[in-house]
Amino acid sequence: MVDAKLAMELRQRTGAGIMDAKAALEEAGGDSDKALEILKKRGAVKAAKKGVCTTAEGVVACYIHHTHKLGALVELQCETDFVARNQEFQDLGNEIAMQVAAMDPTYVSPETIPANELEAQRQVFIAESAAENKPVEVQEKMVEGKLKKWQAEVCLTKQSFFKDEDQTVEGLLAGKVAKIGENIRIARFVRFQM
Repeated sequence: MVDAKLAMELRQRTGAGIMDAKAALEEAGGDSDKALEILKKRGAVKAAKKGVCTTAEGVVACYIHHTHKLGALVELQCETDFVARNQEFQDLGNEIAMQVAAMDPTYVSPETIPANELEAQRQVFIAESAAENKPVEVQEKMVEGKLKKWQAEVCLTKQSFFKDEDQTVEGLLAGKVAKIGENIRIARFVRFQM
């Protein structure tokens, strides 16, 4: 039997339902940290299932820096207008707009990088790796590693979230999908700087 107070604390930390928190604690043998990991995994599974749902509603969120010389607009989509009007969803849009302003990404996700741009970057990394005179297998792994690192810099969803460096924007979205219960996606963004 799990302590109800412990279940409530876990619910407060995660936003999960009380029954989900209780089940995770039972599975973890009463260990809050293990239960938190269990809930994260379940949330990721829920988010993956929701990834196929269409997103026809949403908001355009903005951030304007206090100097009025930097700003960003983000189109954040969801499934229903009910969620689009939800304050937590709107706050998420504002945080992502701040991320765009602060980190200056070029693309929304790796899937949105034009094929010719990706290939051009791959060729640059191939040339760099070839100059190091290492075995072909090692060079291929180096190229893939450099591509992933480059994508983490230029793709919004792969960037570390500015408020929590241990989490990516993609992870932030997955957590919100699990909590809100609807598919959420970043459709596009634009950043302005004087």
